Amino acid sequence: MTLFSIDESKCKKDGICVAECPACLIEMKTPDSNPTPIQGAENLCIKCGHCVAVCPHAALTLNFLSPSNCAEVIKSELPSAEQVELLMKSRRSIRTYRDKPVDRATLERLIEIARHAPSGHNSQPVSWRVYESREELHRLVGITVDWMRFMVKNAPQIAAMMHFDLVISAWERGKDRILRGAPNLVIAHAPADLMPAQAACIIALTYMELHAASLGLGTCWAGYFNAAATMYQPMKDALELPPGHQSFGALMMGYPKYPYKRVPARNIPAVSWK
Repeated sequence: MTLFSIDESKCKKDGICVAECPACLIEMKTPDSNPTPIQGAENLCIKCGHCVAVCPHAALTLNFLSPSNCAEVIKSELPSAEQVELLMKSRRSIRTYRDKPVDRATLERLIEIARHAPSGHNSQPVSWRVYESREELHRLVGITVDWMRFMVKNAPQIAAMMHFDLVISAWERGKDRILRGAPNLVIAHAPADLMPAQAACIIALTYMELHAASLGLGTCWAGYFNAAATMYQPMKDALELPPGHQSFGALMMGYPKYPYKRVPARNIPAVSWK
């Protein structure tokens, strides 16, 4: 099957699709000819949809995607640069949550946004695990504490550097310093042996946390938990991820108990120019 077709009544032969194809699969043999796929394009296409998305005339239809299947980008509805800047600067890592879970429809909306995050070779390898059960979250925190106790015994220098003793002591006093009492936890996982997987998961989670902030939600990267998820076999067993999959990042999520009013200053960036 031919990779794409061209509506000759719409095509302006401007070469935009040729210029934008990441894999250079489109050519115009002469300036006046229609775009055509190169030989073998069907096997080389990464199905990113760039060519359909970029054509201003909706003239190109892939054999798996047409312009009518794509949402239109309406510039007037995009936030201003100043609004995006404020959102990104004002986002805080939230560690104190209201006793209110995030409803499933909102969580599904966040995943829908996160699936549009870029991934190497358009591999889209990210799968999601969403926890809504308080009891299950409590169990996972307990396993994380067990991992910390294991590290205190078997890797005391690392445990001391990360102050695991304080986290363990807090847990024994009934205080959760691992998931901070967040009502929800979202894990991004993917095949461990897939080269783009780690970056894809981290970028997708970043998309998610920024959109979560726009919805009035709070998030925090669950570093202690994810370390246990990658290093501690009892935690791997408890997660029951698909065979060969690894957790590449996790977000606590919920409604912030306290709103932040200011944007603290950050260190001056260290930049070199060449």
